[in-house]
Amino acid sequence: MGTMKILVNRLILALALVSVVPAGAQMAMPSSGATAFKDTSAFKPPSGAKVAIIEFEDLECPLCAQVSPMVRDAMRHYGIPRVHHDFIIPGHAWSRNGAIYARYLEDKVSPQVAEDFRRDVFASQRLIASPEDLQQFTRRWFQAHRQAMPFVIDPTGKCAEEVEADCALGKRVGVVHTPTLVVATAHHWIEVTEPNQLYAAIDRAEAEVKGPARAGGR
Repeated sequence: MGTMKILVNRLILALALVSVVPAGAQMAMPSSGATAFKDTSAFKPPSGAKVAIIEFEDLECPLCAQVSPMVRDAMRHYGIPRVHHDFIIPGHAWSRNGAIYARYLEDKVSPQVAEDFRRDVFASQRLIASPEDLQQFTRRWFQAHRQAMPFVIDPTGKCAEEVEADCALGKRVGVVHTPTLVVATAHHWIEVTEPNQLYAAIDRAEAEVKGPARAGGR
């Protein structure tokens, strides 16, 4: 009888724990290859958005280059924003410089121009093998887009500090590879471990956001 009572108490405790953990608050699609994140407090949409794509990327990463058009298509298809973070992979020869150039454009011109630069770097990634190649590519890109490229692009080191802050955030989160893709709502997040699951993850996130409204709220 004592054993039965213990089992019942354990079952009640288990059900209580399940009830306080929001369904879908953290998951991966598919579940294989999920990252053991340490701090997910940054997995939130920006102000005014209900669903967003959070992405940590490295401009020298071949897989990031492959995934980039898919992410951009999803943003356009669903009308949702992307929260970009740099995460520099050790040993990459020029990605840090590329991130600094992009951050200069983001700070001095506009976030959209910086985003266009990142996408064009990805598209030309195979032609860039060194910091010198990247500098030549960037100079041509600035000219083609009617932007004045300064002789020293980050004299105060501010852009480099912003890139380093992103990398520090990635380490705190527990990012171990690029790209790291997460679809986030205000309360839930889904890691997308296979890019072909991105649309399904966004569908799920949007359904969760709309669900309470259809039920009359909480």
